Amino acid sequence: MPVTPLSPDPVPPQPGQLIARGVCRLLKGHNFAPLEEFVPERGKRVDVMGLGPKGEIWVVECKSSRADFLSDGKWQGYLEWCDRFFWAVDQDFPVELLPEDSGLIIADAYGGEILRMPEEHKLAAARRKAITAKLARDAAWRLQGLRDPRV
Repeated sequence: MPVTPLSPDPVPPQPGQLIARGVCRLLKGHNFAPLEEFVPERGKRVDVMGLGPKGEIWVVECKSSRADFLSDGKWQGYLEWCDRFFWAVDQDFPVELLPEDSGLIIADAYGGEILRMPEEHKLAAARRKAITAKLARDAAWRLQGLRDPRV
C-alpha cells in the first residue's frame, strides 16, 4: 500500500507561535533543547521550555500583544518549574508592562535576542530530575508521532 505524504498545516501560525519559533531558534543557538507547549503538570502549559547543556531549565512565555499579556494570570505558577523565567515579545510590545525581575527576549519568527537575563532560582534536585524526565519523554513521543503519525 503506498504511503501518501502528509499535507502541510493549512492554518497559518498565530503571532505568538511565530515568536515561539524565534525563541526556539535563539535557545538552540545557546545550546538549549527547546520544546514548545510543554505541560509540566495538569493545568499548566508553558509556551517554550528549554533544557540547557548543564541541565538548567528555562521557561519562556511568548506574548504577542498587550491584551495577551494582561489576560494571562497563570504565569507565576510557572516559576516553580524553572531555573530562569523569561518573557518573549516582538519589538513593538510595550515592555514596561513586564515584571522587571523576569527575563526579556525580543523575538520574531526568525530568531531572538536576550535583552535581560533574570536571576537564577535553582530547582530542587528532585523537581529537576522529574521535569527533565518528563521533558525527554514528551519530546520523544512527539518525535515518534512525526515518524509514525497514524499510531
